[in-house]
Amino acid sequence: MRSVLALWVSYIGLPLALGGLAWHAPAPPPPQRKVDFAREILPIFKASCFPCHGPERRQGGLRLSNREEAFKGGISGRVIIPGDAENSLLVKRISSDEEGPRMPKGMTALSPEQIALIKRWINEGAEWPEGAENAVHWAFVPPKRPPVPEVKNRAWVRNPIDAFILHRLEQEGLSPAPEAPKETLIRRLYLDLTGLPPSPEEVDAFLKDKRPDAYERLVDKLLSSPHYGERQAIVWLDLARYADTDGFEKDLRRTMWRYRDWVIEAFNRDMPFDQFTIEQIAGDLLPNPTLAQRIATGFHRNTMQNLEGGVDQAEAHENKLYDRVDTTATVWLGVTMNCARCHDHKYDPFKQKEYYQLLAFFNNSKIYPVGDANIGEEKWLEAQIPAPTPEQERQLAALEAQIKRLEQRGVPEPATLAPVATSA
Repeated sequence: MRSVLALWVSYIGLPLALGGLAWHAPAPPPPQRKVDFAREILPIFKASCFPCHGPERRQGGLRLSNREEAFKGGISGRVIIPGDAENSLLVKRISSDEEGPRMPKGMTALSPEQIALIKRWINEGAEWPEGAENAVHWAFVPPKRPPVPEVKNRAWVRNPIDAFILHRLEQEGLSPAPEAPKETLIRRLYLDLTGLPPSPEEVDAFLKDKRPDAYERLVDKLLSSPHYGERQAIVWLDLARYADTDGFEKDLRRTMWRYRDWVIEAFNRDMPFDQFTIEQIAGDLLPNPTLAQRIATGFHRNTMQNLEGGVDQAEAHENKLYDRVDTTATVWLGVTMNCARCHDHKYDPFKQKEYYQLLAFFNNSKIYPVGDANIGEEKWLEAQIPAPTPEQERQLAALEAQIKRLEQRGVPEPATLAPVATSA
């Protein structure tokens, strides 16, 4: 009986023990995601392989910038064998520790992490989606208006932007923060829209305003303030490299403030961005351009100006052209083209030839540095435009009207005066 009981306990204890082991065993690791060729492998190829095996140079008959030719290989045969990284010549070349050819030749060797990533990609089947190497960068894809997402807490949503924010929060299991106190809201609003803190009187007035649309009314008030344009113009003028002086050692003052005021006024008038763009790039080329539109092209005159003695005028001229190209690309295209000045851009889709094609547009414009002793006074005047202020324009209009009235009335003949007698 005792032996049967012991046997029964042993059978019962075995699953209990195994159950305990299973309970304390670590969870299996999550399945490893597959390597994304376009996001992880192609950037390595572009930076380290394309200089010798890319669209322009194909050393050894190998081109890694095209799917079909990459799998075909070069003079040495196939370099990528899907599913077999160990026997792929590409892996051998980038990880070789021998005296033989190690790639990339003449460049920094790939890191162990990059080599491991390429091995893993090949072992996973070397998936290379059709046309991945020619995929358009996300920054150049025209934006499309997405549908407004559905959310659970619809009462919190006041506009479509709120729906997108709340949708993302709900995905993470989060809830929106409660609305900030009115003292905080008014301070944020003033600093965002005018760059200035509210006065104690303005804070008190907002706290006393119990209307349900008090916040919206305050927004409208600040958007109508002249300080709104001043605040918004700060960022734009930095991008346009605006300054009140020439720069360099002399750093003389120059009269660029009318362009600054034009930018401020454009924001205060809520000028459409397409018009804001056209008038700064080519306002003087519009049919019958106004004075304001010609002033807007001061965007191109914001370059530094070197009036020091012994300056090479040709070099200074080229530097201004470079500055115009780089600034125009950065501000209006949202990209940098400076690399393409000396060579084809390594990452962005710009060729050196394209850089100088754009530069040629600016090189067709006359650039006379105002105040340069090496050019005549008539050229200084050609580099400037008369730009009277609104008050001066009113005075000029009044004087011109007075002149016109006098001309219409006719000027009387001068009276003959008797000679003035003088004492002897």
